[in-house]
Amino acid sequence: MQLSINCGMPIPKVPPYALLKLPQQSLPSSFRLTHDDLPDSRRARRKFRIANFVTSTGSPGIWGPATTNATLLAASEINRRGGILGREIEIVLCEAGGAIEDVARHVKDAIEFDEIDLVMGSHISAVRLALRKAIAGRVPYIYTPVYEGGERTPGVLAIGETPRSHSRPAIHWLANAKRASRWYLIGSDYVWPWLSHRALKNYIVESGGRVIGEEFVPLGVDNHDVHLARIRTAKPDVVVISLIGADSIAFNRSFGEAGLGGKILRLAGAMDETVLLGIGAENTENLFCASGYFNCIRSTENEAFLERYRSAFGTCAPPVGSVGESNYEGLHFLETLVRQAGSASSRALLAAANNIVYNSVRGPVSVRKGRATMPIFLAESDGIDFKIMHQF
Repeated sequence: MQLSINCGMPIPKVPPYALLKLPQQSLPSSFRLTHDDLPDSRRARRKFRIANFVTSTGSPGIWGPATTNATLLAASEINRRGGILGREIEIVLCEAGGAIEDVARHVKDAIEFDEIDLVMGSHISAVRLALRKAIAGRVPYIYTPVYEGGERTPGVLAIGETPRSHSRPAIHWLANAKRASRWYLIGSDYVWPWLSHRALKNYIVESGGRVIGEEFVPLGVDNHDVHLARIRTAKPDVVVISLIGADSIAFNRSFGEAGLGGKILRLAGAMDETVLLGIGAENTENLFCASGYFNCIRSTENEAFLERYRSAFGTCAPPVGSVGESNYEGLHFLETLVRQAGSASSRALLAAANNIVYNSVRGPVSVRKGRATMPIFLAESDGIDFKIMHQF
């Protein structure tokens, strides 16, 4: 699908975001994300404007296309049902890659100059920490993907999986089913792996195992010879991988090419079908992943979602995995919040979010006092597809 981006808005500072104009044949006719070259602010305020921060560059950039598609699909569905309290959703697509300080400045510009009603995003946690400070509670902020847990900042609604919900049961399952006791941890060098590993070490001890090695790798590193040499020497039963996006692809390719795939199990904490495709079927032996969503989940809701996705964006569209689905889910979470609150004001939405249950593509999700609970699936790679092994 081709998108034409309308930039250069007449405001004092022009942030690198875009209001999207889509070919009308690409999606249902009621789905219209438009903006005139000279916006009328009174007209614009009748729309519900969402600044969606998506990463299209760097290591997590591989998820950008599917995440953008999923967001637009969700917006079209909600707009066909009347929008947010009668206000049509308008997506302002914002880049979450690049320098953290630049991304923080962009969200300030979006709120101050473009009358944003809400911020949403599926980007790395380092960006979340910067955005929540820059937003400073002025508008609600829905953070959708898997993360390290513990988000309690007023105004921030995190709906993704946490280590306790997905890594803990997966570690115990591997310990019992595969008799895994020796664990090696490797992750990207930023906040999500740092804090996740802290929790994982406790879960490994709970399972009767021990950690025999741990290291953090700077973002963007694609040569893993030294890391693989350490892993080969340590001889773990399982390598837990907290590398992000393209970095995970590079590591797992090298892992397979080094002949380690048949000897050592791997457990990934942030992997989806896009990453699996990048790794390649020949390098995915004994690779497990725990997640709240896989596109192989057999359910009426998921099959209908995938059919709508293919119908909107074509059969060759990038596969929508857990990261993309989380952004789709973020908008439907918002719709449920508004319905329960009876208002789109920040105060009403945040109050409603203290105790809410909503239905998603992956099943029922409950959010209580900032903690989301959902079905969790453990899957094993089957070439470039996943197969569900267990549901927790």
